[in-house]
Amino acid sequence: MSVYDFSVQTIRGEQKPLADYKGQVLLIVNTASKCGFAPQFDELQELYERYKDRGFTVLAFPSNQFREQEPGSNDEVEQVCKLNFGVSFPLFAKIDVNGAGAEPLYTYLKKERGGMFGSSIKWNFTKFLIDSEGRVVKRYSPTTKPTKFERRIVELLDEANR
Repeated sequence: MSVYDFSVQTIRGEQKPLADYKGQVLLIVNTASKCGFAPQFDELQELYERYKDRGFTVLAFPSNQFREQEPGSNDEVEQVCKLNFGVSFPLFAKIDVNGAGAEPLYTYLKKERGGMFGSSIKWNFTKFLIDSEGRVVKRYSPTTKPTKFERRIVELLDEANR
């Protein structure tokens, strides 16, 4: 099993098979625009712009599960992300990342790479790095800034392009 076995809903309500991203290095992130970590959108966008032509994509999954820091509709979330943070990477429909209603992709990600205090997602901006084969390589905490592991992204891109 890999992330390519899942299909998710885009922020505009269309189904998107993650198999469409086969061969790319992915960074899957649960986001919230009103979170104290929201400035990470800037770094996520920088990395996306820097490496998208080499096969890197950020996939953002807004979630309102942590102190209701993403309360708006999908349309409102899209507007805030594009206008306030200049996001051009793919945004998906708001999801739950924990609990009985958790998005199946997130159930899989948590099973593959548990966190320091168990497998549940503890906060917004938990990041999962996926290699070009669809395998979960690493889980990064909300406090880990995306540029901190840029070197690892580049290594995975180099491996994928050999």
